[in-house]
Amino acid sequence: MTRSGQMPIATPEIYNEMLDRAKAGKFAYPAINVTSSQTLHAALRGFAEAESDGIIQISTGGAEFLGGQYSKDMVTGAVALAEFAHIVAAKYDITVALHTDHCPKDKLDGYVRPLLDISAERVAKGENPLFQSHMWDGSAETLADNLAIGQELLAKAAAAKIILEVEITPTGGEEDGVSHEINDELYTTVDDAIRTAEALGLGEKGRYLLAASFGNVHGVYKPGNVVLRPELLKDLQEGVAERFGKANPFDFVFHGGSGSTAEEISTALENGVVKMNLDTDTQYAFTRPVADHMFKNYDGVLKVDGEVGSKKTYDPRTWGKLAEASMAKRVTEACAALRSTGTKLK
Repeated sequence: MTRSGQMPIATPEIYNEMLDRAKAGKFAYPAINVTSSQTLHAALRGFAEAESDGIIQISTGGAEFLGGQYSKDMVTGAVALAEFAHIVAAKYDITVALHTDHCPKDKLDGYVRPLLDISAERVAKGENPLFQSHMWDGSAETLADNLAIGQELLAKAAAAKIILEVEITPTGGEEDGVSHEINDELYTTVDDAIRTAEALGLGEKGRYLLAASFGNVHGVYKPGNVVLRPELLKDLQEGVAERFGKANPFDFVFHGGSGSTAEEISTALENGVVKMNLDTDTQYAFTRPVADHMFKNYDGVLKVDGEVGSKKTYDPRTWGKLAEASMAKRVTEACAALRSTGTKLK
């Protein structure tokens, strides 16, 4: 326990409060994908320097990498980093929630379902869940199948005091083996949103985050290749509100956020986005100074022409510190863009 009894990793109650504050204040939390203890520290440092709470997330590919290349076990990797985060986050004066990113149907049994079971066991013993939210990515399935699985997972998540994130329609590009073309299908309709509310409810069956599509694409593309329409989110909110009588019913997630313009982000925030994923930009921010170090010190990091190189230059701590600082800086920039700077829980 830290900061007058507040946990560094959000409790279920605190996570709900974080999301409520974001929606009411029209800001969003950067959700930073991590693949190592070092990228975790970079994300935590960025949030702390921005005085912003935030979300740390692990994709299936990230979890497999964290599980080690000998076994590549996703659950082991995710649990290990989550446990590590519960310890080291206490040294940062912010609160973070732990989340698992994109999980398609064929990986549910090897990732999200076992993690839900782990948290259910913890909750049964009077503890908090290990993760605060999990994502079910059913965008490759029919909407009917997507929502049927979503109902099952939402019930399990709610029982374990966990929030579910659902992606009901495709995000373009590719992430961890799930890919969709960049075309007109990348826009969620009001009918899609109504069917989602009918199947998953509007909070009474458990809270969920909704990754609706408004032209989103994973990765970074040259101008003109991606047409974002964040104003579409307002149509979804109003269409479902008219049908069910609940104003601003959805907590939206902005996928494919890397490279978005300030205007696009602002419009999304005004229309209910409370979480925006960042991976591509932070990956580049982490790697760029490492590449610079290697190029500038090639004769130190390599044993060129029979020489011995320079231990100080190939020591991973030397270039690792540069990588952490650069990624942390990109996280602070994301906080500013999403208006979360200075909003941390006191």
